[in-house]
Amino acid sequence: MYTEKAILLDSNAIDRSLTRISHEIVEKNEDIFSICLVGIRRRGVPLAKRIGDKIKASYGIDVPVGEIDVSSFRDDNGTHTFHNPPAQMGFSVEGKTVVLVDDVLYTGRTVRAAIEAIMHLGRPGCIRLAALIDRGHRELPIRADYVGKNVPTSRKEKIAVRVDELDGKTEVAILEATESI
Repeated sequence: MYTEKAILLDSNAIDRSLTRISHEIVEKNEDIFSICLVGIRRRGVPLAKRIGDKIKASYGIDVPVGEIDVSSFRDDNGTHTFHNPPAQMGFSVEGKTVVLVDDVLYTGRTVRAAIEAIMHLGRPGCIRLAALIDRGHRELPIRADYVGKNVPTSRKEKIAVRVDELDGKTEVAILEATESI
């Protein structure tokens, strides 16, 4: 069980972070027309769509946005059923700069699974990572190229990203494990 310790980012702060990330993506990529955004289900998907909307609003460029479910590619769920990933793309990743978008970067295992899933769809030119929150505690040598906020946490804490599309409100909270009696 977890109890809410504090709200780290409210809706406005998340919006500012996503605006900054969208500008960084454009600034750090010479060929903006080769970029596509791929949200990692669940909360990475609405975040990717918001980043895509911000790029379009600021630069007039309609960046393709897709989504991917990496559950069958995870190495910690015991299934190891590496088949074509459930993806909703509508575009090819072949030769593209794929920017994976996730809500929280923690151990790196979800991102590893996402990279493997993307590689099953084609051979991108490169893969980048955008994370709203980087909480540390990496188990794999993975880092985000674009980060909304770095939040040092203990392993007893949890980060809860909430988005209107799934949760009815947009915020980031830190949760603390409660002691069981």
